[in-house]
Amino acid sequence: MELLLISIKALVKEIKEEMLLNVDPYSFVSPSAYDTAWLAMVPAEYSNQTCSVPMFKNCLDWVVNNQTEEGYWGERDAHGNPTIESLPATLACVIALKKWNVGNRNIKLGLDFVHGNAEELLGVTYDHFPRWFTIVLPGMIELARTVGLQLAFPSQLNGLLLDLFHKRQRILETEELVDNQYPPLLSYLEALPSSYGISEEDITKNLNGDGSLFQSPAATARAFMASGREESLSYLQSVVGRCANGVPPTYPMDEELIKLSVVNQLQRLGLAAHFSHEIDDNLAQLYRNYKSRESMAKPSNNANVAIQLHKDSLAFRLLRMHGYSVSPCHFCWFLNNQEVRAHIEENYEYLSSTMLNVYRATDLTFPGEYELEEARSFSRKVLEKVTLKATSFRSMGLNQMMKHELRFPWIARLDHLEHRAWIEDNNTNILWIAKASFHRLSPLLNEKLMQLALADYEFRQSIYKNELAEVKRWSRIRGMSDMGFGREKTTYCYFAIASSIPLPYDSDIRMIIAKSAVVITVADDFYDTVASLDELNTLTDAIGRWDSNGLGGHSKTIFDALDDLVREIVAKVSQQRGTDITNFLRQIWYETFVSWLVEAKWSRGGFLPSMDEYLGTGMISIAAHTIVLPASYLLNPSLTDCKIRPGEYETVTKLLMVIPRLLNDIQSYQKEKEEGKMNYALLYLKENPGADIKDSTAYVREILDKKWGELLQHVLMDGFGELPKPCKLLHLSCVKVFQMFFHSSNRYDSNTDMLQDIQKAIYIPINVGLTSKPLMPDQQEYHQTINSHSGRPPKYKRSQIELVTP
Repeated sequence: MELLLISIKALVKEIKEEMLLNVDPYSFVSPSAYDTAWLAMVPAEYSNQTCSVPMFKNCLDWVVNNQTEEGYWGERDAHGNPTIESLPATLACVIALKKWNVGNRNIKLGLDFVHGNAEELLGVTYDHFPRWFTIVLPGMIELARTVGLQLAFPSQLNGLLLDLFHKRQRILETEELVDNQYPPLLSYLEALPSSYGISEEDITKNLNGDGSLFQSPAATARAFMASGREESLSYLQSVVGRCANGVPPTYPMDEELIKLSVVNQLQRLGLAAHFSHEIDDNLAQLYRNYKSRESMAKPSNNANVAIQLHKDSLAFRLLRMHGYSVSPCHFCWFLNNQEVRAHIEENYEYLSSTMLNVYRATDLTFPGEYELEEARSFSRKVLEKVTLKATSFRSMGLNQMMKHELRFPWIARLDHLEHRAWIEDNNTNILWIAKASFHRLSPLLNEKLMQLALADYEFRQSIYKNELAEVKRWSRIRGMSDMGFGREKTTYCYFAIASSIPLPYDSDIRMIIAKSAVVITVADDFYDTVASLDELNTLTDAIGRWDSNGLGGHSKTIFDALDDLVREIVAKVSQQRGTDITNFLRQIWYETFVSWLVEAKWSRGGFLPSMDEYLGTGMISIAAHTIVLPASYLLNPSLTDCKIRPGEYETVTKLLMVIPRLLNDIQSYQKEKEEGKMNYALLYLKENPGADIKDSTAYVREILDKKWGELLQHVLMDGFGELPKPCKLLHLSCVKVFQMFFHSSNRYDSNTDMLQDIQKAIYIPINVGLTSKPLMPDQQEYHQTINSHSGRPPKYKRSQIELVTP
């Protein structure tokens, strides 16, 4: 363990010094092999079709030097495996090499990869190709054959490729060059066939102010080769000057969005604690920028909607999670623009990753934020439509992610397991959408972050295994694990707290909370099912006096375990904070035992309390505050300066107490009805004779939704109570645990529902494979063939636009 911790610290230091400190944000984004290859095809003397040298030799150098050992160029997933985008990218690269008669070995390896892997890469979604792929791959196949490359796909792919070409033809026949489809057909200029009539006017009238064609380096390179426009040349020179090590799929890129995406990646991999200062600095600067342009108009044209909405929703979520006051209007602006809404609905598959970001942002809805509720409803409908459609190359990587988000709300998911899922997902290096495929995290940064995430997860697992063994040992010694009645949930209790909040490696808090939960589970079962009322009165009185005289059997075991736990907490708080909290701990535990006694008397006496009376006792008996508040004294800053008395809690603590009670009651009403007990859902039926159980649960869920929004607001925002922020966050984590237990069933009472989650959280290691490495080119062959060219190329004009041969 010690060696692993040293390795983690060294890797964190390396990432900070070499990758995150004063580094060009563009370096965080993976270059596009496809776009770089197209710039490599631009001839230095483009009026001379026999010119033997490229204008952008460094782009050709990049192509030669960045082929993988497997023989491909282009997109890799987060685990280093080729994606479907590697097929057109590899063809574009071998076309560029063939054009300049260099890299014969690279060409052979590239074609071998295409021939050997096309069936596997294409076969996974035989019945559905995304629009961009339907346009681009046939174009690259045609272009490869035009320049004399011999393509030999497996015969079993003939039907699939024929279908692909037919679908492209339908697109060419039905779409305008620029219409409501996004990206527009003209943005794929480099891949359109020679038979498709495009005039120079079609190109020039659609150039952006910077000379680009829809800010696509590949399309602009083709436009320049066809038209010779000065502004397009200036754009390409700007791209190469800014991005010497391979060009991105879009230029320019939003540097704020890049930084936000890296922050998001650090958090989702579970690495935020290692880079807290870097994250805080980035978000502070982002917030200053946002405040300075609050009144700026949002994009109304389709070209910028996707990126702006992706950025704004991501910024909203990250800023709000870190306590910044941000208005929903920062990203809900699209709701009031019918043209934008229609554009999203029409291009829902292309914009699915953006809508996923919008949906995730609405997880953090405060009371009264109706625009967030509308945004959640809108984005959910879009995502459901995507998940119901036949999986495409674009959506297949996100499809499971979308289903996960829709099925399991964020409030019911545990951080540790979410980090594992993100590490294991091979699409976690996706940053945001591009014309074809996605912008992805650079391979080097992705590899380092994945190494760190794997090591960090492994180290946490080793700690958790040791701590769980210690909690089990304590439970056994104190007699908690073999009482002979009720639920033995030692492992469940520890798993829940270990997985719910990213506490430090050496945290005592996990142990305190887990032991507290064990005592609560055993004592609650004792009061519910085993003891006589005389025994319960005696034990409750003993807790009030904090004196075990007169106790025996299970009562004595419970008291002694509790006394040992309280002494441990007192000793740790005294050592760390110099404060004696003995009286507070005894009072809060006495309050809890009294509530169990009251409920036992109600149940056995057949008394039916009012809903308000029941909830006043039930919010104490669920004992969430009994777990969280004592442990909060060990946080930094702690509760030592707060005047907390049992029965006089701040609003955030009352919410912590009410929400778990109502969650429990929704899932346990059937069991408690059979046992002759009351809960909030059943009492609603008693006070509303015309209602059925669906009405009752709907009523309770409406209360829960409101209370959850209030809790989020009190936890995340300043100005709501005096509890320190770490204490509030522990409140939130505890409520998320209860949400996990009772989201769709009573998982806590099940002996099997959580076994797989426990194994993945604590015992089963992560295995995600290896990352590909670049192939070293034959430098002698390359440098003998290519000579560098300098000087400004002459202007030229062409009346005919030929789209196949670059």
